[in-house]
Amino acid sequence: MTDTITSSAVSAGEPPTYDPRLTNEDLAPLREQSWGTYNIFAFWMSDVHSVGGYVTAGSLFALGLASWQVLAALLIGITIVYFFCNLVAKPSQMTGVPYPVICRSAFGVLGANIPAIIRGLIAVAWYGIQTFLASAALDVVLVKLFPGLAPYAVTADHGFLGLSALGWGSFLLLWVVQACVFWRGMESIRKFIDFCGPAVYVVMFALCGYLIAKAGWGAIDLKLGDVKYTGWASVPVMLGAIALVVSYFSGPMLNFGDFSRYGKSFAAVKKGNFLGLPVNFLVFSVLVVVTASLTLPVYGELITDPVATVAEIDSTFAIVLGALTFTIATIGINIVANFISPAFDFSNVSPQRISWRAGGMIAAVGSVLITPWNLYNNPDVIHYTLEVLGAFIGPLFGVLICDYYLVRKQQVIVDDLFTMSERGSYYYAKGYHPAAIIATAVAAVVAVFPVLANSLPGMHTAAQYSWFIGCGIGFVVYYLLTGAERTAAVEEVGV
Repeated sequence: MTDTITSSAVSAGEPPTYDPRLTNEDLAPLREQSWGTYNIFAFWMSDVHSVGGYVTAGSLFALGLASWQVLAALLIGITIVYFFCNLVAKPSQMTGVPYPVICRSAFGVLGANIPAIIRGLIAVAWYGIQTFLASAALDVVLVKLFPGLAPYAVTADHGFLGLSALGWGSFLLLWVVQACVFWRGMESIRKFIDFCGPAVYVVMFALCGYLIAKAGWGAIDLKLGDVKYTGWASVPVMLGAIALVVSYFSGPMLNFGDFSRYGKSFAAVKKGNFLGLPVNFLVFSVLVVVTASLTLPVYGELITDPVATVAEIDSTFAIVLGALTFTIATIGINIVANFISPAFDFSNVSPQRISWRAGGMIAAVGSVLITPWNLYNNPDVIHYTLEVLGAFIGPLFGVLICDYYLVRKQQVIVDDLFTMSERGSYYYAKGYHPAAIIATAVAAVVAVFPVLANSLPGMHTAAQYSWFIGCGIGFVVYYLLTGAERTAAVEEVGV
């Protein structure tokens, strides 16, 4: 049994004619898939090696767990991400189409706009958040080079909508820089991310080496805080840490098909995922905790922000180099995870009116309007943001995976993803598949309830698992609602 069927009842052996309401050059199946293992590996390095990734990994070591428990939670969490990324990568790699198009098999050729818009809006939020984190790094450089700008970095004195005047300048500058990189196209983006991830490793190892030279090897301590939880009491905290790791990567994990579609083979994609996720994330996390632990003996305080750590160095050159590197790395993750996704997603809504580039610019404008610095300004808000986003991303993931592997049996009629004909396999009820829509709605409501009702008994704990709750319920409900379709699919392929 092949993984992809390209013939169609609509085309009947003739050259396929794609409906212009469903396609443009960016959404159509790729003619050439050229990305190898390193390109996928570099994608994940760019995704992990950011200020947000550093702060998130460092925060887990301050949960009150023993260091080995934190490392175990990180490894388990990232292994789950690796497994799920392989699942979501295959349908797009085999068909050569991006995430919103492969969603048409589950949601219908028009219903796929629902997951596309949800994922697109989430990417807008993350795009703004990551741009803000990168701009904070740039603020450090500017104040170091031009001390006279320091007063303008104080929000209370010179601020607007919760951001300082200098912050606004840095944010808008990076906003323009990212738009320029994106505008040059996918090949330029690939070259950019091939550079970003390794560049951060060079700076991180140099920063770690500098702190070791200052404090000595004996000062390394993998505990960033007091151990508060031991024995069985530590299990819920570890599970929460695992869930946080999955939630952090849930966005790029969901639309990873936007990148796996470029892979030369599924084997190359899986190998790149392995190197970029379990291997790379573990090395990165150890570097984070070693570097952060050394800030205590060297600077007299625990610093879990890499830019703040760099700012404490005496050398202006080192500060500028380090902060700019983290800024560039954060731009890398932003473009690959939060610019490309809405570009495809919004283009899918109206392919002839919204090009890939236009879709990306819609996301860029939206990222300013939501004032992202207010979504990521303290640990409680960070966790709340991740939990809400996870509640909506999880159901979409569950439905897509259930559809491809259990309902379609890894069979996709590519031509029918692009036809509005009622004879098309994915037209369903006027272009919408009720089962997928119902499953997503039910799962999202159930998953987001604990997050919104956080003050009720037991809800705070449940909220940490919003992605898992949404994914599991979406998967099960969709499976139950598609019993007749699964039976028909089995009979059709003769299994």
